[in-house]
Formats: sequence, C-alpha cells, structure tokens
Amino acid sequence: MSISYDVRANRKKYAVLIAGVILQFCAGIIYMWSVFKKPVADYLDWTSSASALTASFMLVAFVAGILIGGRLMDRIGPKNVCVIGSLTMSLGILASSLVTPSYPQIIYLTYGVIGGFGVGTIYTCTVSSIQKWFYDRRGFATGLMVGAFGFSLVLFAPLANALLSGIGVPYTFAAFGIAFLIICISASLFISNPPKDYVIAKATSASSQKQYTTREMLRTRSFYLITISLFLILPAYFILNPLFMSLGEARGLSESLAVMGVMITGVCSASGRLFITWISDHIGRMASLLMIIGFTLIGSIVVIFAENILFVICLALVAFGFGGAAGIYATVTSDHFGTKNMGSNYGFVMIGFGASALIFPLLSTNIASDGDYTMSFAICSVTCIASLLCILILRKFSDAGVKEENL
Repeated sequence: MSISYDVRANRKKYAVLIAGVILQFCAGIIYMWSVFKKPVADYLDWTSSASALTASFMLVAFVAGILIGGRLMDRIGPKNVCVIGSLTMSLGILASSLVTPSYPQIIYLTYGVIGGFGVGTIYTCTVSSIQKWFYDRRGFATGLMVGAFGFSLVLFAPLANALLSGIGVPYTFAAFGIAFLIICISASLFISNPPKDYVIAKATSASSQKQYTTREMLRTRSFYLITISLFLILPAYFILNPLFMSLGEARGLSESLAVMGVMITGVCSASGRLFITWISDHIGRMASLLMIIGFTLIGSIVVIFAENILFVICLALVAFGFGGAAGIYATVTSDHFGTKNMGSNYGFVMIGFGASALIFPLLSTNIASDGDYTMSFAICSVTCIASLLCILILRKFSDAGVKEENL
C-alpha cells in the first residue's frame, strides 16, 4: 500500500490541536455552574435548588449538542459546526445577562439549553476532528483536548468569582459571552478534517479499518457494551458532584478544606482526562478502562464511611476516574467503529453519559432524603462491578478477534 505523508498537512494537525484546546477551554464552562449558582440565585431572588437545576438543563442540552452536532459535522464539516456551536454557546451566555428577577426561569433556556447545546457541538467537533489527524496517537491528542475541557474549571473559576464580586452577575455573563464569541469563532476557523489522502505512516492499519455508519454501529453488540459500561461507571461522580461542599463539611472538613476539596476534584478530573487517554496508547484501551473502574470502585466503597482527609481522597479517586472515562470513551469509539463517522457514532455513545447524569442523581435524591447516602454509594459500587463485567465481555471479544455480529 502506498503511503502519502504531506508535511504541510502534518503541520496543520498541530494547528487544529491548538485551536481545539482553546475551544475546549472555553467550552468547559459547563462545569462552572457551581460557581454561578449562589450569586445567580441571590441576584434573581431565587431558591438555591431552583438555580441548581440550570446545570441539569445544560447537561441534557450538552448531550443533545454532541448527538446533533456530530451528525451535522459528518455532513457539513467540523469548521462550520464549530462556528455554529461557538455562536450558540456564546450567545446563550450573553443572553443570560439579560435575565431579570421577574422571569428567572429564562436562564434555563439561555445558559442551560442554548449554552449547553453549543458546548456539546464544540466538544464533539473538536474531539472527532483531532482523532482523524492523530491516527497513531489518538489517546494523546484526545487527552489534550478533553484535559483542557476539565482544566477550564481550575482556570476560569477564580476569574468568575472575581468578576461576580466586582461587576455583578449580568456583566459577568456579558463579559464571558463576548470573550467566548471572539475567541471561539476565531479558533473554529482552524478546525478541519485532514485531506483524504492523509495517512500517518505508523497507522497503516487504520486506513484499512472498517468505517461503520451509525446504523451499522447500532446493530453491533460492542456499541451496547461500550455505552452501557459508560452509563454504569459514572454514577458515583454525578451523585457526589453537587455534594462536594455540603457532604464534605458533614464529614468533618472545615469550610476552607471543603473548598480546597472541590478544587482538588477539578484538578483530578482534568488529570484523569490527560493521563488515562495518554497511557491508553501504551497499555491499551481495555486495561485503561479497568484502571478507571478500579479507582471509581475504591472511591465509591470507601466514601460510605470516609471522613476528613480520607473523604477528600475518595473524591479525588472518583473525579480522576470520571475524567478518565470522559476522555477515553471517544477513543474507544473510534477504535471500534472508525473515524469517518466519528461525530455521529460518538454522539450515540454519549447517550450513556447523559442518561447516567439524569437517572442516578434523581435516584439518590429519593433514597437519601434523610441525608444518609450509604445506599446511594452502595449502588455506585454495584454499578462499577456491572461496568467491569461489560468491559471484560468486550475485551474477551476483542482479544479473541470475534467479528462484530448484527443484533
């Protein structure tokens, strides 16, 4: 097989990578609602619980953006969809500056639905595009992308706090919206797919990999094993996420240590995205998934009784596992189903992410109404074991070279 290696195209991939990292930094605002929640509730004269629901709307819209944006990307290209996503995300945040105490629920639409949808389209386009450029280092490239998404909280949270204290809620939303509009649209112009004849020398096998359409993928058992394992590996993080501060203080942490614990989880989540995706290029995807499940399982079990610093360690383990899962599943998807239709295919896999984010927090709220989360974390431990079984079955098929069969 002849191999075309275009030096200019090889340089282009690093421009795409840098632009994608910038976009992911901005799109990581989806994890910043915990910073906005109280100031927004105070400004809109709203209850804290009502304000907290904004994050749920944003998360659902985020998954919808991944699904729809992925399908659009496969048709009109990543640059166009990234521009659309940048406009949608930025204008949603900018429109949030116009929400008044008279109609506070509008922020569900502006920041939650419109902003979240834009974040999802940016996320899927950048991740899908970079996987096509870095055939031989998918884990490395994807890790940088989603690592930037995770580190966004660490970098922007102090800035958001300063702005909220200094200029107030409306002007803070306006500042972020305008800044993201300029930065993200500019960066989107550099996002593209590689030329059709672009092949990395180290990845000759990638060029002969079967490129599944979404319809074909949905008829394979691997799709369901991958999606269900993602659904089952995430509950611990989604249940703990809104409880970091309150449960931390209940477990003996001072307010300052609880705040530090939140910052640590942000760093661990971003580190998991970087480390797990990078190491998966060396030890394999399945071994990396087993590592993620191990960290999450240990954290889920020990957090049942953990107090003080041990509680923070459990948060760190769960956050690291969550970050690793958020990073590696894009690569697992392309490994199994190819990169040609990555946008659409990954969007369907991410349904597991969205379903987990919705179902398990609601389940935990109902069974832990008295403030005792023992049963919630016990369920998380069980789901980790179930996820482990899915991965072991998937690995058995892969190791045995079992051909995908239609269901």
